[in-house]
Amino acid sequence: MTQKEFANIAPTLPHQPGIYKYYDATNTIIYVGKAKDLRKRVSSYFNKNQNSFKTQELVERIVNIEFTIVNTEQDALLLENSLIKEYRPKYNISLKDDKTYPFIVIKKEPFPRVFFTRKKIHDGSEYLGPFTSVFYVRELLTFIKEYVPLRNCKLNLTPNNIRANKFKVCLEYHLGNCNGPCQGYQTASQYNEGLQHLRDILKGNTSSVIQHLKHQMMLYAENLEFEKAELTRKKIEHLENYQAKSVIVSKNVTNADVFSILKEDDYAYINYLMVNNGTIVQTHTQQLETKLDETEAETLSFAIAQFRQTFNSLSKEIILPFEVEYLNDSILQTIPKAGDKKKLLDLSLKNVDYFKEELRKRKMLHLEKKTDDEVRAVLQELKDNLQLKSLPVHIECFDNSNFQGSFPVSACVCFKNGLPSKNDYRKFSVKTVEGINDFASMKEAVYRHYKRFVDEKKALPHLVIIDGGKGQLSSALESIDALGLRGKLTLIGLAKNEEELFFANDKQSIKLDWNSEGLKLIRRIRDEVHRYGITFHRSQRSKGAIKNGLEDIKGIGANTVTMLLKKYKSIKKIKEQSFEELATTIGKQKATILMNEFNEN
Repeated sequence: MTQKEFANIAPTLPHQPGIYKYYDATNTIIYVGKAKDLRKRVSSYFNKNQNSFKTQELVERIVNIEFTIVNTEQDALLLENSLIKEYRPKYNISLKDDKTYPFIVIKKEPFPRVFFTRKKIHDGSEYLGPFTSVFYVRELLTFIKEYVPLRNCKLNLTPNNIRANKFKVCLEYHLGNCNGPCQGYQTASQYNEGLQHLRDILKGNTSSVIQHLKHQMMLYAENLEFEKAELTRKKIEHLENYQAKSVIVSKNVTNADVFSILKEDDYAYINYLMVNNGTIVQTHTQQLETKLDETEAETLSFAIAQFRQTFNSLSKEIILPFEVEYLNDSILQTIPKAGDKKKLLDLSLKNVDYFKEELRKRKMLHLEKKTDDEVRAVLQELKDNLQLKSLPVHIECFDNSNFQGSFPVSACVCFKNGLPSKNDYRKFSVKTVEGINDFASMKEAVYRHYKRFVDEKKALPHLVIIDGGKGQLSSALESIDALGLRGKLTLIGLAKNEEELFFANDKQSIKLDWNSEGLKLIRRIRDEVHRYGITFHRSQRSKGAIKNGLEDIKGIGANTVTMLLKKYKSIKKIKEQSFEELATTIGKQKATILMNEFNEN
């Protein structure tokens, strides 16, 4: 659409809040926007001084413009979000997030059940969330059910059925996980009180729950029910510990949403922290793709609207690194320079940096499309296939390398949550083995590595992979036994050719499905230990060749070679030095020997 064509349309646009839609020649929506003043905002696209090439391209494709007037700027914000999600216009910012987030639902029924779900059904039930992690939701529900007895049966607990004594209490009642509403042992008001405690814990408000439990503990003590009083005291202690771990900021910050952004070229990374009652109850980081050279402020404004709607935020304050144009004027924007709010903003930015680095690592390992829950599913698959006691969040892998018996080395790589933890990589120059002896080399490396774990009282890995045959695995187990760690970690061997896994003393190997995600992860770990070990081995061979070449010169010893390499780094640079320079380093006599040798060669 040309400026002249738009000039005919401009007078029809109102000076009111609303949304506008741009259509191309195929009558497809290519852009949706919101505005406080529709005429001013749309006119800005057809400005003669428009410098953005991408915006010029958009304008050239516009054939038709439609707009919708709304009552408030907040309505415009919500309508824009819903239209972008529905039509996914080509030139709008792309939020790379197609996940369905889980909710905790309080079912609309007598004595409501509480469980997690991904489907939000409009049946009158109460949905809390959404949450960013299934694992977190399950942990949270398990934690809550320890302190709030709720039923998990599917009985139809109508008043008539309870009065008719149709049901009997089950094992959950005898275990103390339910107070027996099915037989009238608990009234609806008492049950609803427990549901309110659940809501409070989810919102980070554990203080009211703790106060209720303290009152309950005093009543038990007065009635000489000391066992119940002690159990309640432990619940209070656990809740206080949970509160201490959860409270990231002081109680001066009550309810707020915190946002930070890191923008690089056409991609932006946004972190969102939801703070309720001084506690971070939600955290989410997401990648966005910008299409029209949007500024950081424009991109952040878009993300704020999306995230607040997705996570049902009602906070009246947002904490930001800079001010943005946000259509809801009732929301307070805070740009902190110091204090608790600044600490929160710094924490949010730290999460953005970490997320970006994790994306880089995932791309390197072809895991960029996997969410945290999907990675956890891969680890769960490994746990099930190998019948491990716990999820293999921490995996280590060993490999040997030597060249015709010379310069034997071993390497160990570490993966945490399916990704390499390079700070935990270790390399070993084998000290006690001569010649080619892979078994003894493996035994030495494993012993030295986990001896440090024992001495420093560090957490052991859940799974250790020994790259090699049964001989290497047996040698590694000898070291584990010598350190008294048998049963405290799991060792498996990985056959070099067939990619079969096996445990010590097992006659049959374990063959994972060739295309399974678990075996793909093991392959990546094996490839990484090969790369790391070979790199180290080449370095050792190179240093060894240099040292051997210099030490073969009569009158030049190992200490002199070390001194020369430390200062000049390579044999090439040593040869480039003058006699006077070498003499200042190793003395005139040895410098003369070296110069004569170099000149002869």
